[in-house]
Amino acid sequence: MTDIQQSMRQILDSESRAIASIPITDDYDKAVDIIIRNVHGLNGKVVTSGMGKAGQIAMNIATTFSSTGTPAVNLHPSEAQHGDLGVLQPNDVMLLISNSGKTREIIDLVHLTRNLYPQIPMIVITGNPDSELSSMADATLSTGGAPEVCPLGLTPTTSTTMMTVIGDVLVVNVMRLTGFTREDYAKRHHGGYLGSVSRGERTEEK
Repeated sequence: MTDIQQSMRQILDSESRAIASIPITDDYDKAVDIIIRNVHGLNGKVVTSGMGKAGQIAMNIATTFSSTGTPAVNLHPSEAQHGDLGVLQPNDVMLLISNSGKTREIIDLVHLTRNLYPQIPMIVITGNPDSELSSMADATLSTGGAPEVCPLGLTPTTSTTMMTVIGDVLVVNVMRLTGFTREDYAKRHHGGYLGSVSRGERTEEK
């Protein structure tokens, strides 16, 4: 086994263990209930936000929600302070991601949101469930705080994997509980391979 292959095995093992160690708590039930109540019951939407690498994960979660029948948008926390906060509506749900739970832009976004619509519920994905951000959340979903596989222990690697997995847990369970079907999926995917598969068409990949 080469050095690269050995490193790959170590990374796969570390991240697999981290995924398996994500704490399973009642806050997942609470988070899914909040999304279904506000978005599917009250015509709100999920508004995701994060800074840096966490922001990229937030954007991915928003697009995955939207493609599976749960309207969602991503709000950049800095742009929110320059007018983009106007995308918020009273029945929305905030899904905020911060590994440290201390990201200043996200903390500020919570305060701005509370000032505009105090009743908007907050779901937080974080590696620090005892953080300031978690204390302001209606539901806190902890990544488990596993160390990054980055050799410096700094670059978001393991943490962003955990955030993605937690996003998948939310999306899949909302799909399951709202009865989202293949036909519903097809209506939102008119092009590409997934669109053709969802409509039952046979498409050869080129």
